[in-house]
Amino acid sequence: MSVAPDPAASIVPDWLSEPGDLNALCTKLWPTNARRNSGGEIELGGLWASELASQFGTPLMVIDEDDARSRMRSTLEAFTAAFAEAGTSASIYYAGKAFLTGAVVQWVREEGLNLDVASLGELTLALRAGFPAERIGFHGNNKSVAELSCAIREGVGSIVLDSWHELERLTTLAREMGARPRVRIRVNSGIHASTHSYLATAHEDQKFGVTIADAERMAVQVAEENVLELLGFHSHIGSQIFETSGFLAAADRLLDLHERTSKAIGRGLPELNLGGGFGIAYLEHETPLAPAHMATELARELAAQAAERGIPLPHVAFEPGRSLIGPAGVTLYEVGTIKAVHVGDGDAVRHYVSVDGGMSDNARPALYDADYTVRLASRASTADAMLVRVAGKHCESGDIVVHDGYLPSDLALGDLVAVPATGAYCHSLSSNYNYLTRPAIVAVRHGAAELMVRRETIEDLLMRDMTFSAAPTPHEQEPTA
Repeated sequence: MSVAPDPAASIVPDWLSEPGDLNALCTKLWPTNARRNSGGEIELGGLWASELASQFGTPLMVIDEDDARSRMRSTLEAFTAAFAEAGTSASIYYAGKAFLTGAVVQWVREEGLNLDVASLGELTLALRAGFPAERIGFHGNNKSVAELSCAIREGVGSIVLDSWHELERLTTLAREMGARPRVRIRVNSGIHASTHSYLATAHEDQKFGVTIADAERMAVQVAEENVLELLGFHSHIGSQIFETSGFLAAADRLLDLHERTSKAIGRGLPELNLGGGFGIAYLEHETPLAPAHMATELARELAAQAAERGIPLPHVAFEPGRSLIGPAGVTLYEVGTIKAVHVGDGDAVRHYVSVDGGMSDNARPALYDADYTVRLASRASTADAMLVRVAGKHCESGDIVVHDGYLPSDLALGDLVAVPATGAYCHSLSSNYNYLTRPAIVAVRHGAAELMVRRETIEDLLMRDMTFSAAPTPHEQEPTA
């Protein structure tokens, strides 16, 4: 007896399988402490989804503090141990651009990591949160005089030089301020990750860094002028990387550059920074490398590369962000509308589930065509699965939170749904498009919730519009003496 084909199968992507249990939470996608409780609700850090939504509203970003701290700690321990075995030391910089708040800065400091920032705003936040300036690295492809001046004045541990103009700008400031800032030179190694083209950042046709040839000339100039202290070279090959081969290929080229430059300037360079980009699982079929596995493999192979050249392996630094904070985050939404839409000329049906957030709190699907999963959060269900697309409430057809997923067919208005792995690049890329206010962020731990960032209000947004602001306009202000 033949079975009639499922009409919806024609619109289901190859990677998506209908789950055997719509209530199950795939452990690699969710925070360590996420589970379904006896009432069928998703529980995060010991708190029910419904009580979090009731107390803080939706959309709501929830961060499992223990999960984030554990990832920071285990990554640092793994790389420290692996590179010690290889005969050198290693440091981990948390890439603040992934997700940065005052509380996160404190977690990073307390867990012993360094911190990477990419703007005056990120630097100011870090300093005000009490992070030691000497443990901060400052990135960016067009750092201003104000940014560089602040970095010098505050004693930032290292500044990444991204261009000849930046070298000239920083050298001039260092002379004027009587300081000797420590620098790395960002190199386009020619190696880039197999990822979305906007995430791959080491091929030469892009805005970051300088060529290998320019990097060598720049290093020699820094050494000759003796105004800046050269630590070494820096590379970043992209994001969402699931293997070590790209890092090793980049390291091979940078160690050649490291060796040539050391000979040219008559001294060794103390550091090699290979950037970040460690991937995480957004979908069930994705399997990122464990930190210990990655650290062991990289340390062993880098030591071998250095031995082949007859040079000591320098101190090695990495800059993960997403892998440390991404899986710790879950976003809760409330369902507002459900539409059954017939797709194409056949009988395939996709259900559009619209929620109370969207591209203003998660721009990654619109920017990168990124995929996420979704689960019913406020209750369990034994209903059949239905194919859904979770959409936001913005006036954009591309305002999608989850392109393809399954939810129970008894999904109802007012239900809470949860999207995991939203800890990285959601808050960082958030906006006020359509004048939506950005959601609150709470840290959960041991059954308690602590507000990290309060929900924006419409008054917050109107405050910057001078039509509604009580502050005097420039022409109304009294002239200064």
